[in-house]
Amino acid sequence: MLRSFSYYQPTRIHFGFGKLEEVGRIVSRYGKRALLVTVPPFPALEPVFEKTKRLLRKSGVEVAHFDQVIPNPTTESISRGAEMARDFRADVVVGLGGGSSIDTAKAIALEVTHEGTAWEYHLFGERKVTREILPIIAIPTTSGTGSQVTAVSVLTNPKERFKSAIVDPLLFPKEAIVDPDLVMTLPQHLTASTGFDAFAHAFESYIHVNANPYTDLLALEAIRLIVRFLPPLLCDLSNREARAQMAWADTLAGLSIANCGTTLPHGIAMSIGGKAPWVMHGEALSVVYPEFIQRTAPYALERFAAIARIFRPELSQEKDEIAAQELGDIMVSFLKEIGMWFGLEDLRIPREELPEIAEYTFKLPDYTVNPWVPTKEEVLSPLESAYSRD
Repeated sequence: MLRSFSYYQPTRIHFGFGKLEEVGRIVSRYGKRALLVTVPPFPALEPVFEKTKRLLRKSGVEVAHFDQVIPNPTTESISRGAEMARDFRADVVVGLGGGSSIDTAKAIALEVTHEGTAWEYHLFGERKVTREILPIIAIPTTSGTGSQVTAVSVLTNPKERFKSAIVDPLLFPKEAIVDPDLVMTLPQHLTASTGFDAFAHAFESYIHVNANPYTDLLALEAIRLIVRFLPPLLCDLSNREARAQMAWADTLAGLSIANCGTTLPHGIAMSIGGKAPWVMHGEALSVVYPEFIQRTAPYALERFAAIARIFRPELSQEKDEIAAQELGDIMVSFLKEIGMWFGLEDLRIPREELPEIAEYTFKLPDYTVNPWVPTKEEVLSPLESAYSRD
């Protein structure tokens, strides 16, 4: 029987090549003093930063540029941005960049309008979001995090070496500008890593215990697009069609997790990122996926089989048990094909950190909505298996 469900998505999406040209018109609807949030300028994206500021000013929007976003944003970096926003009296925040920039923009918009630091509002934290935050406009320059359409901001407390997230409907960006032109210069490994992150979002929302017919549609289409377009894109980074399809797949996957969520792999990957902030989120996910599939597939055979058949349509002739069992080997081949075949050792994770990584996995709720709910020992064992790869 069709289960009942709710779906909520307040973000207006502007998708297509050249959509950045509309940034001034879009932002000016929400304020006249914008804090632009980005990483430090570098050759590939500095022209985009300057163009965005020029377009905003042309529309009568004053701009202050916080360009100190760091990978795996920390409490300290977010507070520096919030201080600039207060001093500038910003009334709208524009996150331009990858997930770190957009997540930082969300956290700044929260910290400026609430007491304490953004970290205090993380999952199971001391405080709750109680009122409207500054409006957020999200402009992604990668195709992977989906943050442009989610109510999540991921952040790290370096003192605790703990990576967590703020989750609240008020963190949804008001509008998202998804312009594939902005990802055309993304280098190969970043393309692969963010692309696999999007794949994991779609995969996990599809096998999530709270999946619903709406998120299933979005997730399966995202998986189909990534399986079809990511490998050829990595062979030709200038492929505009593949870039556009990956940007759309990322957005679909973001829409999926915004209404469903992620499962065990994301909890483990977040724990890895807290201990080793130099590891890209997509890299951390790629490490845990083969073991995750092997251990979880028996608990959701029909769904794992459906994903296997996207990779290999000929498996439609096989029973679900056989197709789901094949997905483990399929995933290994896929990770090798896209250059994401790593062990924890390759990512410079000390072996002695594995027990604490397993322990911190249980500080996040992702494991509770996995089809198979593991014990701490059942998380540690796959981590040990994933330590080195052939």
